[in-house]
Amino acid sequence: MIYDEDFETLPREALEAIQLKRLQSLAEKAYATVPFYKKAFDEKGVKPGDIKSLQDLHKLPFTMKQDLRDNYPFGMFATPLENVVRIHASSGTTGKPTVVGYTRRDINTWSELMARTLAAAGAHKGDIVHNAYGYGLFTGGLGFHYGAERLGTSVIPVSGGNTKRQILLMKDFGPTVLTCTPSYSLHLADVAAEEGIDFKSLDFRVGVFGAEPWTENMRKDIENRLGIDAVDIYGLTEIIGPGVSVECVEAKNGLHVFEDHFIPEIIDPATGEPLAYGETGELVFTTLTKEAFPLIRYRTRDLSVLYHEPCKCGRNLVRMGRITGRSDDMLIIRGVNVFPSQIESVLMAREDVAPHYVLIVDRQEHMDTLEVHVEVDEGVFSDAVKHLQRMEQDIEKDIKDLLGVSCKVRLVEPKTIQRSQGKAQRVIDKRKA
Repeated sequence: MIYDEDFETLPREALEAIQLKRLQSLAEKAYATVPFYKKAFDEKGVKPGDIKSLQDLHKLPFTMKQDLRDNYPFGMFATPLENVVRIHASSGTTGKPTVVGYTRRDINTWSELMARTLAAAGAHKGDIVHNAYGYGLFTGGLGFHYGAERLGTSVIPVSGGNTKRQILLMKDFGPTVLTCTPSYSLHLADVAAEEGIDFKSLDFRVGVFGAEPWTENMRKDIENRLGIDAVDIYGLTEIIGPGVSVECVEAKNGLHVFEDHFIPEIIDPATGEPLAYGETGELVFTTLTKEAFPLIRYRTRDLSVLYHEPCKCGRNLVRMGRITGRSDDMLIIRGVNVFPSQIESVLMAREDVAPHYVLIVDRQEHMDTLEVHVEVDEGVFSDAVKHLQRMEQDIEKDIKDLLGVSCKVRLVEPKTIQRSQGKAQRVIDKRKA
């Protein structure tokens, strides 16, 4: 279902004309109202009037996460605080939190984008949305909530946690759309089984999952265990929250970026130079319609790829590939670049391990070490010790073959790895302790 055909199916030429007009307006406003951008433009020797075409976007300065922290809390706002009706913030796990503001028009825009997102995923008026994203400063819960209401669905604002109660509500209320992180969806399936409930017996038809990287194999596991279509979404607090891009349920092949509101780029993370369609690099976004907190060429540190081949759903929007990792949380182990999603792809290719794992990185005698703890199913864990040792060796070999780095794999009992009710904690890096 296409929620807004006027924009989602626009011919390329018409869409780019809208983008250029909005980009020119953004540059003028940011230069006039945000001291950071005036200084950044001046240092780069560029003025808002220099933006004559979309290709001129590359003349503009990048915005980094550190810039947002340096201007904490409200220094990046482009409108007086009296016009800001909502404030959200990131978790701030590596420094000061990133604070973002929304005018009433921003909230309306966000709600519209989330209605588009849910519609693309297959939701429609008459559905009941079980929203297990966290409510509060995190943008996920309220973003989905407002979008679901705009679409015309009923919303159960259950948030995260209290999983057994959530299973009861699912059984009694009959929701048809599940929204949460992909790792939490599998935890829900585990708890349902503990309660004697087959998740497939519930009324869910589709799940809309994001907020953490996940693989195609994990999608298959979710779809098999939950009996639903699992659709990937993308967003981040700094840009707007969820609602930046989404897979369509028809194809599930790349996430459509809502380009009338955001211009995506792919750059070389080392040099900052733009890359062509089809090349993997760092994802960069420029917001075109945000009033309170506009961003120009924001470096997300997420690694992806852009492509514009036609999609069978009818949308003409550029698509981005699934996030494969981050340029700033990349693990360097004995000189080898390692992303958790790469190891997940090895684990999820096997049927004898569960989708719950943790990577433990340490340093012993000046050498980096990597341990992979992964759960196995009840039946497998009860097998002979020699069989488990052979499994561990096989997985170690598969990881070494893919990444070129040796590791130690430890198979652990079911339900021994801590479950997450938000983003899964996949890495414990003791080198930073």
